Amino acid sequence: MSLVQRIQQQFADSAQTKQQALAAMAGPIESAIRAMAACLRAGGKIMACGNGGSAADSQHFAAELLNRFEKERPPLAAVALTTDTSTLTSIANDYRYEDIFAKQVQGLGRAGDVLLAISTSGNSPNVIEAIRAARERGITVVALTGKKGGRMATLLAATDIHLCVPADRTARIQEVHLLAIHCLCDGIDALLLGETT
Repeated sequence: MSLVQRIQQQFADSAQTKQQALAAMAGPIESAIRAMAACLRAGGKIMACGNGGSAADSQHFAAELLNRFEKERPPLAAVALTTDTSTLTSIANDYRYEDIFAKQVQGLGRAGDVLLAISTSGNSPNVIEAIRAARERGITVVALTGKKGGRMATLLAATDIHLCVPADRTARIQEVHLLAIHCLCDGIDALLLGETT
């Protein structure tokens, strides 16, 4: 297989995965948009967390809400729990790495907030601990996963929302995660700006 053929295969695989994900995820993404918009309307905030590429996705999502996505509008309350190195390293050093997000959820989260918990495998221990902390505080969880949801899928309550990419390859899951995040941002704006119901 030539290098060009490998590139073509990557594009074809990505497109196919996105089409498969559309059928499985459109309804849950709509539910997540509505939950997030309701949270923001009520004066709540959305917290996001994840590791590696999922940490980058958390920051991307928070930036799109706090600054803007594609339209001018007031800033929306969103924070990535992945960015404060002093907080992250002090928690990891003094307690456990598994607690780096949970302790922030405990300190910053309030009932009515939303936690966007991102893990391609659904098995990230520190994201799982953040979900547990959210549960204790009456915070809705939107779980963005792949690979059938892993352990995170078993922790979700009936009021939580699971956005699970029907794929096993990490790269494909991450590509759909970014598209899902853009759908969330677009949908939140559309609801808050009165462009859709």
